[in-house]
Amino acid sequence: MKAHNGMRPHDLVVLLKIIASDRDWLNKDLAASLFISNSEISESLNRSMIAKLISPDKRVVFKTALYNFIEHGLKFVFPAEPGAVVRGVPTAHSAPILKDYFIAEDHYVWASPEGKVKGQAINPLYPNQVKAALADEKLYNMLALVDAIRVGKVREQKKALELLRQSFESVYA
Repeated sequence: MKAHNGMRPHDLVVLLKIIASDRDWLNKDLAASLFISNSEISESLNRSMIAKLISPDKRVVFKTALYNFIEHGLKFVFPAEPGAVVRGVPTAHSAPILKDYFIAEDHYVWASPEGKVKGQAINPLYPNQVKAALADEKLYNMLALVDAIRVGKVREQKKALELLRQSFESVYA
């Protein structure tokens, strides 16, 4: 196992994908669905195990620990600054999971030719995130909530945390 050099942004996405998955998975399944190499999935799971976000057998995400990291550390460890106005896929409070809760003039998007909304660009946590999110609605919703925590105001962050907690609790129900 390589030395632990801290979490990487896509490690969070790997853990969210495991939570969103409604079936048993293999590393190769995660790699294919997230458009990440098999070796990077393995290294990601190792980093998450060292950070105590996943069980030693790398099969069970410690949801409470992950939630606490997202609530208290995410915006400091993986901050996001809105960028230029571009066409893309809605995220944060502009995403379908949150847009009915807030009236906002500003929109946030992940830059993408598949997108139909113009808004300020939010850099995804890793390069193929948009592709992976568009293929998995549960993952998309979780990533949009994570972005609301990264860039949102207090009210948006609170609602995103509430919905994220609900999604963590309901995934296996």
